[in-house]
Amino acid sequence: MSDPVIDVDALTAIDVHTHAEISRTGHGALGPELLGASEEYFKAHGHRQPAIDEMAAYYRQRHMAAVVFTVDAEHGTGHPRIANEEVAESCAAHADVLVPFASVDPHKGRAGVREARRLVEEYGVRGFKFHPSIQAFSPDDRMAYPLYETIEELGVPALFHTGQTGIGAGVPGGGGIRLKYSNPMLVDDVAVDFPELRIILAHPSFPWQDEALAVATHKPHVYIDLSGWSPKYFPPQLVRYANTLLKDKVLFGSDYPVITPDRWLADFEKLDIRPEVRPRILKDNAAHLLGLRKN
Repeated sequence: MSDPVIDVDALTAIDVHTHAEISRTGHGALGPELLGASEEYFKAHGHRQPAIDEMAAYYRQRHMAAVVFTVDAEHGTGHPRIANEEVAESCAAHADVLVPFASVDPHKGRAGVREARRLVEEYGVRGFKFHPSIQAFSPDDRMAYPLYETIEELGVPALFHTGQTGIGAGVPGGGGIRLKYSNPMLVDDVAVDFPELRIILAHPSFPWQDEALAVATHKPHVYIDLSGWSPKYFPPQLVRYANTLLKDKVLFGSDYPVITPDRWLADFEKLDIRPEVRPRILKDNAAHLLGLRKN
């Protein structure tokens, strides 16, 4: 894996949670029904689906870096993914601002393990995204353990969606998506069984916020990102822990493009966060976790 070329000192923030929603050929990461449900949930009707080149320009203009990923949920949804190789190659063309993560469906077994290794060693991928509800698996399912073992060995983080999801919301039966798989307590087994694996619990984990805080305070390599919600809606206990016990383990994330960093940061400015903690959340914690800053 090549050394990062991002000038961390020149950045105002690092967004650890953005989505590649559309491929070079116009193939979407979600089918129309699930995409429509997500737009309704986030009140982002008709939001643009920027290509990765556009995302780079957007973040470069704001002096920010961003982690970019798609979700491989072919088993759970039947919808073909955007290729991890395309995400990695597009991010490599903008290595001053974009950090590529990949997504491998755990149902792919040993083929998925081989893919994960190849993506890190040959394509410079710097982490992996899991969305248990969409991928239709429980994080503590031993089926996924060979994949976790490889990710741990490769020394890159695993980011897990936690809490409710807008994808499938309002669709009959939730589009077949089961919320129970995104309880952060299910990731606790992963943190126990893979003690050197860096784990990010994505989002305020409604309705399991306390569970997420418990896991993150108990397990030294478990972090929380703040994406998917405007900060003005953060539960008070999340703010309290971010200011104190988890000040080195909470990360800025937006969920772009359904939530923009402009909106998120404007609301974060009004949040009661200690001045010395703000730069840790916005940039420093992520720089350390992603290996963008060596000291």
